Amino acid sequence: MRRLLLIAVLLTACAPRKPLQVLGEVPDFKLLNQQGKTFERTALDGHVWVADFVYTNCQGPCPRMTSHMRAIQKATGPAVKLVSFTVDPDNDTPPVLAAYARKFSADPARWSFLTGDKETLNSLDYNAFKLGTLGVAMDHSTRFVLVDKKGRIRGYYGIAEGNPVDKIARDAERLEKEQG
Repeated sequence: MRRLLLIAVLLTACAPRKPLQVLGEVPDFKLLNQQGKTFERTALDGHVWVADFVYTNCQGPCPRMTSHMRAIQKATGPAVKLVSFTVDPDNDTPPVLAAYARKFSADPARWSFLTGDKETLNSLDYNAFKLGTLGVAMDHSTRFVLVDKKGRIRGYYGIAEGNPVDKIARDAERLEKEQG
């Protein structure tokens, strides 16, 4: 019986995993990063990346999300990029985002904090990532989004289900190895 169980476990471990589903596509955008430089989605072409939506003066889940993002930065290789979009572009100017990035030890070569036009950010939040809308209440999603090298959304990971870092890192590694 033990032998059969061991064989079943080994066969399961060797079975190819289904590719992650394609759940949408991130359109081109043009925003400003924490250095005040123009940042376009095309800068992420050829990279697996993780996105979230936060704001710097949030007293709720944003610091926790940003801490998770810092852990994702540590748990993934240098080719994986990280992008934090603000939901409060009126207050989250590039200098404010730069200070926030430093507070969380963000590697500027990998992790961009983006601000810009409210319409663009709202369209990305609602239409592209399908997370919510920018609003007066600053009520926003607490999910991370995994995007492949072609700008296709391949996974959503919420903090409500616990710590998503390990799963995001594993799935990002899978996407790094994907061909085509």
